[in-house]
Amino acid sequence: MPTLTSTRLLLLVGESSPFKKLSHVSRTAWVHRSIRFFSRVERDSGLLTLANLGHKSEFEATDKNKANKYKQLSSPIEGPKRKLNAAGSNEIKAVERKKLLEIESAPFAAKSFSELGLPPLLIERLEGEGFTVPTDVQSAAIPTILKSHDVVIQSYTGSGKTLAYLLPILSEVGPLMKKFSDDDDGKSAKKMEIEAVIVAPSRELGMQIVREVEKILGPADKRVVQQLVGGANRSRQEEALKKNKPAIVVGTPGRIAEISASGKLHTHGCRFLVLDEVDELLSFNFREDMHRILEHVGRRSGADPRGAKSTLPQRSERQTIMVSATVPFSVIRAARSWGHDPLLVQAKKVTTLESLPPSGPIKLSGPMSTSGSNSNAQPQPAVESLPPSLKHYHCVTKLQHKVDTLRRCVHALDAKSIIAFMNHTKQLKDAVFKLEARGMKAAELHGDLGKLARSTTLKKFKNGELRVLVTNELSARGLDVAECDLVVNLDLPTDSIHYAHRAGRTGRLGRKGTVVTICEEREVFVVKKLQKQLGIPITACEFTEGKLVITEVKTLAVS
Repeated sequence: MPTLTSTRLLLLVGESSPFKKLSHVSRTAWVHRSIRFFSRVERDSGLLTLANLGHKSEFEATDKNKANKYKQLSSPIEGPKRKLNAAGSNEIKAVERKKLLEIESAPFAAKSFSELGLPPLLIERLEGEGFTVPTDVQSAAIPTILKSHDVVIQSYTGSGKTLAYLLPILSEVGPLMKKFSDDDDGKSAKKMEIEAVIVAPSRELGMQIVREVEKILGPADKRVVQQLVGGANRSRQEEALKKNKPAIVVGTPGRIAEISASGKLHTHGCRFLVLDEVDELLSFNFREDMHRILEHVGRRSGADPRGAKSTLPQRSERQTIMVSATVPFSVIRAARSWGHDPLLVQAKKVTTLESLPPSGPIKLSGPMSTSGSNSNAQPQPAVESLPPSLKHYHCVTKLQHKVDTLRRCVHALDAKSIIAFMNHTKQLKDAVFKLEARGMKAAELHGDLGKLARSTTLKKFKNGELRVLVTNELSARGLDVAECDLVVNLDLPTDSIHYAHRAGRTGRLGRKGTVVTICEEREVFVVKKLQKQLGIPITACEFTEGKLVITEVKTLAVS
């Protein structure tokens, strides 16, 4: 009898309210899986275009039926919404966000900057500097940033990435910004706080960005931007911050973090955070400084604004922009952590990061694989990080003959402006000595030189007083010499990413350029590996009788 009673009691409990709720939750889980299916279909459908980033009202007018379809699909979940776990809630939000990211087939294309939504005054300044037609990456990035998306911009070095993020920032910050709305009463013009922070891994790149901003702003408005790079006098930088009250700050991680920690750099109200050469900023050397910058510059878009109730100043929602010629998976992981639903912007296309594989890097070159059926197949690389007009060669020689081979290479190609890369600083001086002994004007550039010496050397190289600049990885990022027509690797780069950054010093903005790798016989297999990873032919050659001679037998085939 007790057994029978317990059985009946169990049956009674089985019909009770909590168990009914369990069955209801299982039904919502089925709906939830359906939403994930629709999310995958939408995610896999491809690219974003200029039309996709139009005003929200236009989207709602054209795709009202589709929006209703999503609304009906999600309606059964509204009842027990508070019962869903955090993961389920996030996936539903992802579906809602992706409604705004409809995909069409037409690529980004613009014949003038006026088509990209920039203010007239800014366009006038651009035309005055000779910029009339945007590059492919600018056509894709500018409207995307203007619509307040967090982005990762990837394109080869020299494709115009700097202006791709500077122009939308200058259209919102500083004297060239769009006209103020009527209800604003011009109050925004009187804002005296920092609104954009641009972080660069090297002094050279930081100063190059400052010069680009000053060129567009003109002499009268140069105070709008302030450099905070290492190696310069910190006290003078702090005095300039106090006196000029700049709207844009450009600097290196260490100096920005240092002045921020001293309480003399207030960035809680900052609207834009730009991380240029973000793959380099992820290195261990910048770890602590980057942590402070990310914590103190604005507030991550979509983050919990509870900090506004604390003793700290109220924090603005920031827009995070990450830039690099190469985007390994470490950058994708950082973008997902630091940004809010960031988009990957490349020349003529914009994609969601959700559409990327969960692991593995973004490939450097070659056509994307179209055979999606085989998940184990090796993905083909994409030509995004190398200038399209480059020619690549490699020449085999003995170690002690490398510098002489460089000299013969320069004469054979009749190159006027050459950057030669070596891996170790101690070897630079010896290479420069050998070149000058043969009557070739050369100089070394590395991090151990003082600021004045580096500036003087760069100025001489850009003016044509030096023919060969021998350097290490310092100049692989941020050195902008448009006239450079030859890059020579006296030492092999450590990987394909470093090869791409070195090669990007020539062939800038559509110009022709040549990359020559001088290696030993035992290093040829490394060249073959780089060639396979990059998806480009690195042709074997020799320099004889003042000419470049291609050795067909030794040419490495792209597999």
